Amino acid sequence: MPRGPRSRAAALSVAAGLLLATAPTAAHAAAPAASPVPAAAPQQVRGHCGYYDGQAITRRGDTGDGVREIQCLINYWSGRSVLDGDGDFGPQTESWVAHFQDVRGLLPDGVVGPQTWKSLRAA
Repeated sequence: MPRGPRSRAAALSVAAGLLLATAPTAAHAAAPAASPVPAAAPQQVRGHCGYYDGQAITRRGDTGDGVREIQCLINYWSGRSVLDGDGDFGPQTESWVAHFQDVRGLLPDGVVGPQTWKSLRAA
């Protein structure tokens, strides 16, 4: 029985589908590219970002690694980058600290003391 154009097209379509289903794709065959990691950024671990291990009282106007640690922990707690990790405790950092304190049942004064440090590291 002679095959018509529709039969040939259907057979080719099935053959092509089988070939594609069994052959690895270029995306799967290629090795994954390594994602760049900034050399200066400490590794984020729950409750610790790696900038600062202390618990000194930290407030608006302070700068440095303690502030970077607070900013990183607030970002981790919020699930997104709401604060720049610039190490400058400005009005936005103060506002987010007060929000964090309020949510955690602490006095929302925007000052990071021992209780807030403890709560940030447990978040």
